Amino acid sequence: MKERIYVCHTFYHVYVTFLKELNLPEAQRGQADLVLSRLSIDFGDLKSRVEKTGLFERVLEYDEKRDTCFPELQKYRTDKGNIVSNMLSRIFFTQKFSKLLEQDIPVDFKEYKDIYIYCDSDPIGYYLNGHRIRYHALEDGLNCLVHFDAARYDNRGHFEMKAFFSKKLNLIFVQNGYGKYCIDMEVNDIAAIPNPCPYYVERPRQPLVDALTDKDKDLILQAFIRDKETLESLLADADSSEKKILVLTEPLCDLETRERIFRDIIREYEPKGRIFIKPHPRDELDYRKLFAQYPQFDPTVPMEMLNFFPNVHFDTVVGVLTETKGITFADERIRLGADFMDAYEEPEVHRQNEQV
Repeated sequence: MKERIYVCHTFYHVYVTFLKELNLPEAQRGQADLVLSRLSIDFGDLKSRVEKTGLFERVLEYDEKRDTCFPELQKYRTDKGNIVSNMLSRIFFTQKFSKLLEQDIPVDFKEYKDIYIYCDSDPIGYYLNGHRIRYHALEDGLNCLVHFDAARYDNRGHFEMKAFFSKKLNLIFVQNGYGKYCIDMEVNDIAAIPNPCPYYVERPRQPLVDALTDKDKDLILQAFIRDKETLESLLADADSSEKKILVLTEPLCDLETRERIFRDIIREYEPKGRIFIKPHPRDELDYRKLFAQYPQFDPTVPMEMLNFFPNVHFDTVVGVLTETKGITFADERIRLGADFMDAYEEPEVHRQNEQV
C-alpha cells in the first residue's frame, strides 16, 4: 500500500503540502503523491518544477469536472418547492454524481494509507464519500472558516438534519468535516471559528513554517518561483528607502466593480507610499494593462514566498477579504473586510456567516 496522496486545487494548497512534507523526518520524505486539480486554476508548469524538487514520488494532473459538465444531473438541481422532494433530488444527485466522476479519477485512491483533500466541497469529496474511501480534509485557505463557514452557508435551513443525512447516513454530501468518510479536517485555529465541527483538528500553519531550514525554503522557492531573475529585480526595486505598500487583489464581484475596488484602494493608500500589486492567481482582471504604472508580482507566486526573502520589507500590506496573518514581511497588515465590501455589493453576498 502507498503512503500518502494530496489533492490540491490552488497554489496555496501546494504550498501547505510542502510545509507538511518538509516537517516530516528525512526518511519519510519522497513517499507521497501530489495531484494538481485543474478544476479552477491553471498551474502552468508547476508540475515539472515540483517534480524537479524530488519531494514527491509522483506529481499528477487531474481534470476534475463540475456537475455542470453532466447535463443529466441538472434536473436534480432545480428547486421542487418542499424539503422532502428537494432532499430526494439531492440523494439521487449525490449518488449519480459520484458515479459519473469515476471516468476522470487519476489514481486508485484505495491504494493509499492517508488521503489529504483540500476543498472537499469540490467533486473529489463527492467521489470519495460515494466510494466509501476515508480521507482527511484540510482548510481551503488560512482561517477561511473564520470568515466563511461554507458547509453551514451552503446548507442553511435544517442544517443539523442535512449534516445527519451526510455524516451518519451518507445519503447526501456536506463538506468540511461533515462527510461520512471524512476522518477529520485540519484547521489553523479552532477557537476563532464561530461554529466549529466536532471533527476539526487544530494544525497551526506557523509552526510548520518556523521549523523550515534554509535548505527547505530553497526547495520551496525552487518549486514556486518560475522567473527568479524578474522577481529578484522587483524585490530589489522594493528595497528602496521609501515607504512601500503591497495591495493584494482578489477575484471579487464582476470585473468592472473589481477594477473600481482596487482603484479606490490605491487612491486611498498611494499618498502613504509606493504601491506594489500582487494579483490573485484566479483574478482575471488585466492589472498589467489597467494598472501598468505600478510594479506587480507574478500572480502564480503565493504571497507567502516573500516571507522567505530576508531583505524583503513592506510597510503595509492591504487585502480585502484575504487573511493576512501569515505575512511576516510587513509592519502593518490590513484586512479591509465586510464593512468595506458593503459599498460595492449587497452585504449578503460576502456576509455569509451572518446568515447561518
